Amino acid sequence: MQNVKRLWGVIILMAVCILVLASLLITHTMNQSESSHPADPEQQGEQNNEQVVAKIGSREITRQELQTALEQHYGAELLGQLLDREVIRLEGNETGTAIADAEIARELKRMQQGYESEEQFYTSMQNQLGLSRQEIKEDVTNKLLLEKLATSHIQITDAQVESYVQGHPDEFKQETEYNIQQIIVSTKDQANKVIAALAKGESFEILARDRSLDDATNNSGGDLGWIEGDDPFVAAPVLEAAKLLKAGEVSKPVPLTQGFAVVKLKNKRDKENPDQAFIRENVRRELALQEAPPLKDYISQLRTKWKVAVIAPEFK
Repeated sequence: MQNVKRLWGVIILMAVCILVLASLLITHTMNQSESSHPADPEQQGEQNNEQVVAKIGSREITRQELQTALEQHYGAELLGQLLDREVIRLEGNETGTAIADAEIARELKRMQQGYESEEQFYTSMQNQLGLSRQEIKEDVTNKLLLEKLATSHIQITDAQVESYVQGHPDEFKQETEYNIQQIIVSTKDQANKVIAALAKGESFEILARDRSLDDATNNSGGDLGWIEGDDPFVAAPVLEAAKLLKAGEVSKPVPLTQGFAVVKLKNKRDKENPDQAFIRENVRRELALQEAPPLKDYISQLRTKWKVAVIAPEFK
């Protein structure tokens, strides 16, 4: 079960708010400038506001013009975001609810699915959305805290979790690993002779040592070890032949690009998933969110509880 789309919605919204954060940075810079020249703060403020930040031909754009435009277009939206984050923080402090580093790490790992590496994920977020690692982490922390608060009164049983997992096998299917041996020969006739020798009780390991053309495995009895069903370093026909065998069985001659293979399936097993506990906890969280009121309504309740009031009419 995934809620990645919801998270991406938040991330994209945060990307829009980057422009507004620039506005706050401008204001902060102006305040710093004023505090460093207390002798004439009004004059200093006017100079900052009139500072030219860009030119188009003879047209000059001042810092004040930029700040006004940012506030007009994004001020109400960012103020709402800041208020929401603050009431979530206050509620978390009051209830003693917190998000552990391990929870944040797991959520970030889940977001990185589909990317070749963690570094590629962060680079993509920076290039496409302008979000730094710290900004993404803060966003994830706020999201997880909101969800934990909104679902704190909802209990999802182990039976409910297991029922969902059993009802959605495609989402939770385990990968299978195969322990394969192979003997590679030049012709189909040679492959048939290997199969005949095996039928008479000769050792697969000895035949692989004496007849296999695969220098990488012949000295180890043709053993490929435990491999996944889509291993790119093993010939696809060998893998497909192994999947049709029962443990201990030997295949018919398997055509390869060059030569033929005789494949033996020593054993197979379901690949252990070290994240099974987390997967089930994620299912529990998602089921709880389905029973909880919409997060937007919950935030509205928090705003009422913490007596949020927007004073400036242009930001309402």
